[in-house]
Amino acid sequence: MKVGKRLAVAAFLVAAMSYPLWAEVAAPPAVPETGYQIGPGDVLNIEVWKDPVLTRMVTVLPDGKIAFPLIGEVVAEGKTVSQLKKEVEGRLARYVQDAVITVEVRQMNSLQIYVLGRVNAPGRTILNANTNVLQALAIAGGPNAFANRSRIRIFRQEGGKTLVLPFDYDDVTAGKNMESNILLRRGDVVFVP
Repeated sequence: MKVGKRLAVAAFLVAAMSYPLWAEVAAPPAVPETGYQIGPGDVLNIEVWKDPVLTRMVTVLPDGKIAFPLIGEVVAEGKTVSQLKKEVEGRLARYVQDAVITVEVRQMNSLQIYVLGRVNAPGRTILNANTNVLQALAIAGGPNAFANRSRIRIFRQEGGKTLVLPFDYDDVTAGKNMESNILLRRGDVVFVP
């Protein structure tokens, strides 16, 4: 082998030895936990196994908090059941060793939507299942005879702003523009002019 090739091979071997023989694998990105998010008005049952004194039925207050013995106030709003369970277990661990806690939503009172305007039964509706715009209008008795069914709007609070989403009742019932028949979220307002 020529001197130039030997130097190139030696340089390559020195460089290769400076790197580990294993590759670092980046941790997968954190996937946000999905599931029902607790909201104000929801009734929760928090049970501490073998401790009936600590077992409580609590209502999430308008500020999103619950009160629980020994640990005080805990923010429940926006958390899933498993996230709240983990937080209560962590805080309670100082007082009760190896506490086994169960958290369950007994009543979903925070999933409220509002249907206003020219419908047969306007008002607030508490949802207990995923509901789209067409289903919400059906719950409200449908648009009345004077409704402008092509100019229905959904008002949604998102990131401190109000989004206005259009909905054409006649198009959707004819099978067109089905993407506008969105699933409603907590606090959405459907307005039928």
